[in-house]
Amino acid sequence: MACCVATDPNDLRILNDFRKGLDNPELLKWPENGDGDPCKWPHVFCSGDRVSQIQVQNLGLAGTLPENFNQLTKLSNVGLQKNKFRGNLPTFSGLSELEFAYLGNNNFDTIPLDFFDGLSNVRVLALDYNPFNVSTGWFLPEALANSVQLVNFSCTGCNLIGPLPGFLANLQSLTALKLSYNSLSGEIPASFGDSMLQILWLNNQLGAGGGMNGTIEVISKMYQLTQLWLHGNQFSGRIPADIGNLTALQELKLNGNQFVGLIPDALANMELKNLELDNNKLMGPIPKFKAGNVSYAYNSFCESEPGIQCSYEVNVILDFLDGMNYPLTLASQWSGNDPCVGPWLGLSCNAESKVSVINLPRHNLTGTLRPSIAKLDSLVSIRLAENNINGAVPENLTELLSLLSLDLSRNNITPPLPKFRSGVNLATEGNPLLSLTNISPSTQSHPHLEIPPFRSPILHDKPSVTTGSSLEPSASVQGPSDRRKPKMFTAVMMAGVPVLAIVVGLLLFVCLKKRKNASKPLTSIVVHPKDQSDQENMIIKVVTPKTNERVFSQTVSSWGSCHSSTTTTEESHLVDGENILISFQVIREVTNDFAPENELGRGGFGSVYRGELLDGTKIAVKRMVVAGIVNNKVLGEFEAEIGVLSKVQHRHLVSLLGFSIQGNERLLVYEYMPQGALSKHLFHWESLKLEPLSWIRRLAIALDVAKGIEYLHSLARQTFIHRDLKSSNILLDNSFRAKVSDFGLVKLAPDGERSIATRLAGTFGYLAPEYAVMGKVTTKTDVYSYGVVLMELLTGLAALDEKRTEESRYLAEWFPRITSSKEKLLGVIDPALKTTNKDETSDFESIFIVAQLAAQCTARDPTNRPDMGYLVNKISPLVVNWKPGNAESDCCNGVDYNQPLTEMLKLWQEADSQKTGDTNSGFAKSFSSADPR
Repeated sequence: MACCVATDPNDLRILNDFRKGLDNPELLKWPENGDGDPCKWPHVFCSGDRVSQIQVQNLGLAGTLPENFNQLTKLSNVGLQKNKFRGNLPTFSGLSELEFAYLGNNNFDTIPLDFFDGLSNVRVLALDYNPFNVSTGWFLPEALANSVQLVNFSCTGCNLIGPLPGFLANLQSLTALKLSYNSLSGEIPASFGDSMLQILWLNNQLGAGGGMNGTIEVISKMYQLTQLWLHGNQFSGRIPADIGNLTALQELKLNGNQFVGLIPDALANMELKNLELDNNKLMGPIPKFKAGNVSYAYNSFCESEPGIQCSYEVNVILDFLDGMNYPLTLASQWSGNDPCVGPWLGLSCNAESKVSVINLPRHNLTGTLRPSIAKLDSLVSIRLAENNINGAVPENLTELLSLLSLDLSRNNITPPLPKFRSGVNLATEGNPLLSLTNISPSTQSHPHLEIPPFRSPILHDKPSVTTGSSLEPSASVQGPSDRRKPKMFTAVMMAGVPVLAIVVGLLLFVCLKKRKNASKPLTSIVVHPKDQSDQENMIIKVVTPKTNERVFSQTVSSWGSCHSSTTTTEESHLVDGENILISFQVIREVTNDFAPENELGRGGFGSVYRGELLDGTKIAVKRMVVAGIVNNKVLGEFEAEIGVLSKVQHRHLVSLLGFSIQGNERLLVYEYMPQGALSKHLFHWESLKLEPLSWIRRLAIALDVAKGIEYLHSLARQTFIHRDLKSSNILLDNSFRAKVSDFGLVKLAPDGERSIATRLAGTFGYLAPEYAVMGKVTTKTDVYSYGVVLMELLTGLAALDEKRTEESRYLAEWFPRITSSKEKLLGVIDPALKTTNKDETSDFESIFIVAQLAAQCTARDPTNRPDMGYLVNKISPLVVNWKPGNAESDCCNGVDYNQPLTEMLKLWQEADSQKTGDTNSGFAKSFSSADPR
């Protein structure tokens, strides 16, 4: 038959080898015996007697390619994309006439080192979505630098690792570079400033380090760019001020990074088609953008609407932060338009809601002090020791008349040092450039004066009738001689005469009220952090500053009784917390004596009941009771919950409203989460007749949980390890936003450490291997548990089910094995998702990302698991476009929300003044000072 074949015999042999490697060769419709002229076969094209093209894309072919594939030396165009080819991708070395190679969306698991050798004429090379070298990853070889004709190179999701090669910028023909969803790390090379790239995709790098990092100053020199995707990485620093030079740019995605500072005016004025800035640490006002489509949620802006400027104090603080180069620790914590409301780390305020303390020692601040800080004229104490602050101290700081303490020790301050008045305690030791001759005797450091702890702005909602450390000093300083005074007396005295007078007056009022209503029974009202209006039955907590706190259950009526010399108490325990002790009788009443119909759930600790206070506040009560004497385990978990939830506050952690102690009863009162535990929506939705969770709703839940755990691990003032993260401890509100609950097993890691050895606790199926075997618990222990929760969200299967086969019994062991195959992964996705999404493959990209993250979270080696901050950054871009399904109309309750804000405020002020007779009272006042978040 060879005499009848016009095509080169070697090409025919290779094509037959190609056919033999297929599992389903019939799809090609080539002759079964391999005879005839291949130039006449379907999908094959020839130039003369040589094969020049093979186009078999999207045929569903499965199998392997022959190793001699590169002997088709006249091949100029090959299209193998969107099939199921597997195994080794053969080398393309020597295919010098190849111009177009489309090999993406297959299952090739290795790529040879010499694959790119000799591809001197290739113009388009697409390798996307192949799991090359999945266990080790692979680097782009320098041989690719010789492909000088390359115009479009795409390798999205192909398991690349290492830094972005600088030689790619030297390919002057290269206009499109798409490397999304790999594990690239490091910065964008400076050489890219000279490139001719029009399209650059570097988004969503999945490496353990969190993706690419560094600044993006180089992009302002890439004048040809039309499309730039950098989202889902760890890029940081400011957005370049000269980004407006990119006049050709149409689409810019910077979301899901660590960008800080103000949005440059140049960026706001760019007429882009699409601009995404969500999930960064951007601050200041939101400008009015000229972009056609723009998103900027989840940043730290001072206002929520474009075009509204920040308050005077916030502008000053932002200028201070600008001088310090916007450190991430502060950029992530300073948000809103009132530094006395919200989590403004390191700032404290006085009774007039003005910033009185800047307390930021050892915060890695690098920069200079700005003169604008002197505009905060209520500053009492500035503590900036042990940073890397350089430059001179601004002269105008000496004009701060309230300033009592300035600690700049162990920095790099340069002379000259201004001369402060004698009443200022100035600490400057440890600054090598400051000579003692530059410091006058009256301003040299002397023994530190103790500054009492100021209240944190985050605790503004605590009851105002308290004693001890919760009273705020007005700018008082405790001198050394005061240390001999009793601590409680000292704390009260430091509060200042005005505050003390208010407290005394309020107690006298209570006494008179008590005598007047001596025969009147106490009402069943409990005062908690959301209700400070009732002063007759308000709970008072006695606190010894700077020690563990002994809490007494007593109302003001009896505690402040003018004729009583003793205080009756219920059983007391040392509890390190700031929550309110609530009457056991009140809780019994609001739960209808713990009626069965009010039971929300039951666990090893006891039961949880719903209740409703007289003010309408719905609560959930965890009842921890043991017959006989309360054992150490229950008491330990009880005190742990109070201790942890008193130190942490976050929108994705369940809030503790109060607690009660009576006999063997231990009650914890939480905010009520009406949709209950995530577990019932995943595993029991059919039996409970619930609607199954949609994929977008599951993504939002995953993000909420990640943010809550990230806060515990790295954003709270101390590192907390949850130890029992699971779907039954994730609660949902009416909008299906998630909050992490159950903090009875939380461990506090020692300062400077993120791992401790402890006894085994938690739930099997969610336990990390190193914890289950050695009892070693780290923040990566929670990451492992979070990965299991992701698997449950994906599959609808419980973490551990003895009814499943032995292979799939433990979800964490079985699930990662199937993540590399798209078909297998789709086969195990929760069938309930099909009822919530008509096109079950439309969300596959995000499903694949979450599946990969789940596998990374459950890596056996803890060092190979990502941090929670990384997970937040990876999941955030998948959720950010989500909006509630049933949006309310623009006009409700008689208010037209399309009116200008000033008109709305005027109407509200008028309505409020009619009710109260005060034009500056009530709701109007609260609106004008409300936190825009």
